This record gives sequence, structure tokens and C-alpha cells, in this order.
Amino acid sequence: MASEFLHRVKFVTLGCKLNFSESATIGQQLQERGIARVVKGNEVPDICVVNTCSVTSLADRKCRQHIRSLIRSYPEALVVVTGCYAQLQGKNIAEIDGVDIVLGNEQKGEVVDYIEQWLNDHNKAIAVTPHKDIRRFSPSCECGDRTRYFLKVQDGCDYYCSYCTIPLARGRSRSGSISSLVDQAQDVASRGGKEIVITGVNIGDFGKNTGESFLDLIKALDQVEGIERYRISSIEPDLLGDDVIDYCASSRAFMPHFHIPLQSGNDEVLQLMRRHYDRDLFARKVERIHSTIPHCFIGVDVMVGTRGETPERFDDSLQFIASLGVQHLHVFPYSERPGTMALRIPYIVPKAVRDERVARMMELSDRQQREFIERQLGTERPVLFEQPPAGSKVMHGFTDNYIRVTVPYREELVNRVSMVRLESSIVSETHNS
Repeated sequence: MASEFLHRVKFVTLGCKLNFSESATIGQQLQERGIARVVKGNEVPDICVVNTCSVTSLADRKCRQHIRSLIRSYPEALVVVTGCYAQLQGKNIAEIDGVDIVLGNEQKGEVVDYIEQWLNDHNKAIAVTPHKDIRRFSPSCECGDRTRYFLKVQDGCDYYCSYCTIPLARGRSRSGSISSLVDQAQDVASRGGKEIVITGVNIGDFGKNTGESFLDLIKALDQVEGIERYRISSIEPDLLGDDVIDYCASSRAFMPHFHIPLQSGNDEVLQLMRRHYDRDLFARKVERIHSTIPHCFIGVDVMVGTRGETPERFDDSLQFIASLGVQHLHVFPYSERPGTMALRIPYIVPKAVRDERVARMMELSDRQQREFIERQLGTERPVLFEQPPAGSKVMHGFTDNYIRVTVPYREELVNRVSMVRLESSIVSETHNS
């Protein structure tokens, strides 16, 4: 089959799970239309697609580095740049010698059309819709070379946190319909997929444009035969209703796993960030999860070193987060973003102090995750095993409550849910399900 394709495409995907899902969908569309297949190993690509992120200044720098590296490595290849950095800095990207197509997020669903046109006429193309005019919801549900599928249910954000450029990059909140998303989940099941991760920019806002709700969505997805697992990638605490938590606690296929952005455990900093909740609300949500799903894995986003985070406020935040009893912290330092309201806040945290605060939060995260895993030792949990790299003697998978396990490679376990006993540094299979 591969010999029928005239072209080979290489993807560089930066940032969130949503970007990964969208890149995988573009690759699938290129293959279905007979234009290109994804490169294997060290093959030289004819097409390079960079799906960019712009959540931090470091993300911007990585985007530029990847773009220039691809141009140097594959000077004859068509280079396409899309995503959030392309949305915010499209004109500057287009001026890079060697970039052929620049597409904003409104045009991301048309990447294949633009590639096909370029292959016909070799004319440079730039298309970036102003963020206030972004209206289109481009569906996406793919797994790429992974076992888990990523289902995009929502895009855009109507929150304007003081530090964030995502509303400028992704536009207003919009969603797919429940019926269309159920159809995509049924297609995943028909392809043998077992697990779907529900993704979006602000998925708790699902249904604003359709008159539906996130609770309605997860109830409908839970009925899709063949899908054994769902995970909710990230949901804002003020949009995580108790009814959603309670439903997940008793559902057929939603895993005991939540990821909830906190950003800061200090109320004064949360106000400066223009977040839509206080820490008491966050603590109540965590307690609700703990009481209804005692073995649940809870991950939390934390930003440190933001403007206005004095030493006293950071210490207060650290103490509060330590009291929550969550299992993992996704910690990242504050990054100055042009055009954001945070730049008006006078107190600036030096970079060295931001780095030290990241280290302290990460130390807390490592300790809490280790304690959680130790509490699970001696128990049996279901694990979905993934396809390992070629030649690997071991394989990996995740328990329902998101503990990564390793066992000797056995082909019959790939994409199978198996019960395992968690034993210190060794995980042994006990029986299949």
C-alpha cells in the first residue's frame, strides 16, 4: 500500500493533546486522499507539517527552532505551519525563507486542501482568520501511532485569564454535536479502539453553541459498545459539576482519573489571574472526588512565579496544594505573553526564583505520586497495554487510575485490558478480561 503514495509527510506536533489529535487527523486525511503517508524511521519527507503551540514564550521559541531545523534538514520539502503560534504570528512565520504554507486555527481543517493546491501550483499560501471571527469546529479523532484515541469535543475559550493568549489563538468556545461525537466514538470501536481521551481547550464549556451539556455528552459516549475506557483530559474546576463526578463514579467506562487546572493555591493570585473560582471551591471538588472515587488519580495544573506571586503567596499556595492529597502536579513557570493583562501587574518574580519554585512544587508532586502508588501495591487493577517500539522486550500500559506499569512483551496483550497485580517495581499479569 505504501508504494502507491507519491509523497511522505513528517509531523512535528507541539503542545497539547488537542494538537496531537488534530495532527493525527491531518495525517489520516492525507492518506485517505492518496496524497501522502507518514514517514517511517529515517525516511526523507516530501512534506513537513508543524502543528504549533504558543502557550509560553518557550513554546514560541521551540516552534521557531523546529521550523528552521526542518527547513535545513529537508530543503526540498513543502513546509506547512499551522496551530496557535501560526495564528498569533502568521506574518512573521511567513517571512521565514523555506516556509510555504501558513494556516491559522480556522484553516486547520483545510490543511490537506492547501497541500493539494500547493502540489499543483507551488504558490505560497497564507491564511489566518482574526480570532474574533473564528467560528468553525473541525472534528478530530485519531490515535496516530498510539493505542489511545483522542476525541476533540470542543475548541476555543471564552475565559480571558490575565496570563493567557489561548482565546486569541483558538477563538470563541464552540463544540461538535453529541450525535457527531458518538458517531466518531462508534467508528473508533469499529477500528478496534478500546480507549478514548476526551480533549478540547475548555471542555467543561461543551455545548454552548449546541444547547447540549458535558454531562449529556459523557452519558451518550458511555453507551458506545466496544469502547472500554474514557478519560477526561482536563476540565476547569468551576465547570466540573458534582453531577459529572457522581456519574463518572458509577459509569461503565469512565476511568477514575481527573485532571483539573488549579494554577495557584492562593486566592489573591487567583484573582490576579482572573480565574473563575477560589481555592475553597477547588478543595470541595477534590473532596467530592475523594469521597465518591477513593482510588481516583487526580492531576492538577500549577503555574508558579506569576506576576503578583510574592514569597508569602507562593508559600500559602504550596501549603494548600500539599493539603489536597492529589496525585500529580503539572508544574510550569509563568511566561510573559505580549498583549496579556498580566503585564500590568507590578510585582515581577525573577527567573531564578521561578525556577526554584518549580523545583519545590515538583518535589511535592513526586512525593505525592510515589505515596499514591505505594498505597496501590498488592492490589489488582485493569491495565490497557500499548504497542511497544519494534524490538522492545518490555511493554507498557496504564491502570484505570493512571499508574504506568511495565511487563515483559507479549504480543497477545497489545490493545488488551488485562488484570495485573501491582508489586513494588514489578508488575505481573494475573488474568485477562
